[in-house]
Amino acid sequence: MWIWEQEHWPDFQWDEHALKPMLRKIHFHQGLLLGKSDVESTEQATLDTLLASILYSCEIEGEKLNAASVRSSLANRLGISEVKPYPTSEQSEGMAEIALDVVERYNEPLTLKRILKWHELMFPTGYTVFNPIKGGQLRYGGMEVISGRIDKPIVHFEAPPAEKLQDELAKFIAWFNQSRDVFNLDPILRAAIVHLWFVTLHPMEDGNGRITRFLTDLVLAQGESRSIRFYAMSVSICECRKQYYEILEQTQRGGLDITDWMVWFLQTLNSTLVAKLKQIEGTVKKTRFWRRVDQSQLSQEQVKVLNRMLDGDFQQGINSSQYQKVAKVSRATATRHLNHLAAFGCLEKTEAGGRSTRYIVHHI
Repeated sequence: MWIWEQEHWPDFQWDEHALKPMLRKIHFHQGLLLGKSDVESTEQATLDTLLASILYSCEIEGEKLNAASVRSSLANRLGISEVKPYPTSEQSEGMAEIALDVVERYNEPLTLKRILKWHELMFPTGYTVFNPIKGGQLRYGGMEVISGRIDKPIVHFEAPPAEKLQDELAKFIAWFNQSRDVFNLDPILRAAIVHLWFVTLHPMEDGNGRITRFLTDLVLAQGESRSIRFYAMSVSICECRKQYYEILEQTQRGGLDITDWMVWFLQTLNSTLVAKLKQIEGTVKKTRFWRRVDQSQLSQEQVKVLNRMLDGDFQQGINSSQYQKVAKVSRATATRHLNHLAAFGCLEKTEAGGRSTRYIVHHI
């Protein structure tokens, strides 16, 4: 029996007491992120976040998009000038339109027409020759998620039959719009429910996971209005996609208590926020570093290596051999450059000496 076959579907239950500690962490980190968001240009941060969200969400499904094409489509819609604009495609334009619809029209109610429009934009005519997907349509047949050999397939999940989709989607959309005003339903828990519910319905022939994650972003945007522009949960989901599919399968094979799914979702969202806060902290440190260092006193190779180190590479320090490879200079030049950077106050030696000598960034 699948979860959607349960007698009281979709009356989900969960242990709120078990979720409260993680919810407190998430709200704390959301507040920190919103407070630090002025470090980055809003438009540029939005572009970078939406680009990551689109690319990683597609990668979860095993699809690789042209990053430069998607970036140009987003930049055009955000009014950002690019030094070297890249040719866009119908698909990149469509994905950019969906992503902007999520963050700019989050206050508008969800409708089936809006979901089907997203699907149409995701699968433009001629999207693929070998397996053409008709965009903007609900599936007509059954839907199974399978793997393994053709003669011995493993069924991971079976979605509700096509004849039930209209009623099921009507319930989902009605709940989606009404639940926003439910005072005692935390917006983060609402996002976890929306994610599980829609991906379980699996109403399209293809693209269900991507639309699910767009809907999740829409709920998060409704819950906090602004900071969703600064982080992409799809990145964290992609990094642990094996666990993602495992917890979905476990939940969809179970009863209506979805506490385990909620825990996984909250932990993944919190990891996303923590990673973004670390990135901002790194940006602040990098900015402070270059404010006190006169780049005109350094060679191009030295600046290149320092930027790599400030971006998080060589966290255990860099030695002369590594410097030589990155800067593409001789070993003697590498040693001279490192000594100069240490004397100039950019780097400092670690305690290990001799051949184990390493240099780390000197922050003030």
